[in-house]
Amino acid sequence: MDQLPLEGMPRRLYSCTPSRLNTWLDCRRRYRFTYLDRPQPAKGPAWAHNSVGASVHNALAGWWREPYERRTPLTAAVLLTNGWIKEGFRDEEQSARWLGRARDLVSGYVSTLDPADDPVGVERTVATRTKVVALSGRIDRLDRRGDELVVVDYKTGRRPLTQDDARSSLALAVYAIAASRMMRTPCHQVELHHLPTGEIVEWRHTDESLERHLRRAEEVAEEASAADERYREAVAQPPGSTRGRGSQGRTGQSWAGQGRAGQERAGQGQAGQGQAAAQERAAQGAVPQVPAEVDALFAPNPGPICSWCDFRRHCPEGRTAGPDRNPWDGLAE
Repeated sequence: MDQLPLEGMPRRLYSCTPSRLNTWLDCRRRYRFTYLDRPQPAKGPAWAHNSVGASVHNALAGWWREPYERRTPLTAAVLLTNGWIKEGFRDEEQSARWLGRARDLVSGYVSTLDPADDPVGVERTVATRTKVVALSGRIDRLDRRGDELVVVDYKTGRRPLTQDDARSSLALAVYAIAASRMMRTPCHQVELHHLPTGEIVEWRHTDESLERHLRRAEEVAEEASAADERYREAVAQPPGSTRGRGSQGRTGQSWAGQGRAGQERAGQGQAGQGQAAAQERAAQGAVPQVPAEVDALFAPNPGPICSWCDFRRHCPEGRTAGPDRNPWDGLAE
């Protein structure tokens, strides 16, 4: 028999990051591939623009960890060079050319900073919770200005930013709320620092606007959590069984009527078969199979962004929504 939940029992919090929530909003199939399917479907090749972004972020974080006297533009360039990620570029020549550009980015950016103005945190993990969700994330930089904190997020993409990007960002709002609660210090201002142009796009939240973002995060979390539960229930059932009391397998024999020894033998056989199947799927990069009604919960959202999806090869709708992209096509060349 299905066990009914006890009245008044506390509900398990949905633990997530803003990135997980945004993935649910962008494309539920990509969400399933990223966070639920195990083994995870094989991803496509690394993107060069992600390599540039990660290299720049790592160099800037390392720069603030250097002693004060070493916080110079030259040090930033050296850190960038030593930590350069080469994945995704067309060839060595293109990688070297972008290494030079990235060196100019970080050295030019740090020349605008006061090396004595230590941030409150660099690559700092913050977290907060409500009655529905446990949120966590990592802030590129957390500054203290006067009596308040400021969330700083680095951007290296080619697209110019607008004030709406800062205002509407769920991640930045969550970071501000979490930082304020953890540090017991007000935090309303969020900033996007666009290194290619040197532009700083900022937005100052009110308590009300931050609360709206948090309520939105809870709404998305409730949707995703319900779908997660349906997924787990589906993949946990024995092959050929159906849900509900007195369910019968394909042979017509009830799982409950097999007896303990029969259940153990069946469970061992299924475990061995399931493990072998999982290993084969992992080797082939295949997508784990789920019932059609569960797959419908994670329907794709085809659009131009499908060309940049790591799981494009596993999604027929995504492949028809946009052209294939080379790993270096995201670079501003």
